Amino acid sequence: MSEQDPRLGLTVTHRRYVPYAHAHYAGNLVDGAYALGLFGDVATEVCIRTDGDEGLFAGYSDVRFTAPIRAGDVVEVTARVARVGSRSRTLELSCAVVCRGRPDRGESAAEVLDPPIVAVTATGTVVVPPAP
Repeated sequence: MSEQDPRLGLTVTHRRYVPYAHAHYAGNLVDGAYALGLFGDVATEVCIRTDGDEGLFAGYSDVRFTAPIRAGDVVEVTARVARVGSRSRTLELSCAVVCRGRPDRGESAAEVLDPPIVAVTATGTVVVPPAP
């Protein structure tokens, strides 16, 4: 039996404040593509850490939008390596709202969400160049 690949299970997390300039719909809602862009950022760091290269995003599967993301939120985006192929990596991705603005309490009021609200999940595939 071969030893498990040490890249499996590697997890990278980014946090980002969602600026009001990204509000796209009524109620300060942000479009779903915002989270997909953040998935690309966290996947890039995964590729750098696993393979020393930024890699390329090949595609998404099973994308689910389960809760809204709003301007003024703080989101936490996580990628975990679920499979390692010869040149591809399968990532489990999630975007959770960890802080949310509370305009009902005041213009700049906000709160930490405990537990966070999972807003988007996906499975993604990235490819990296062959090892030299």
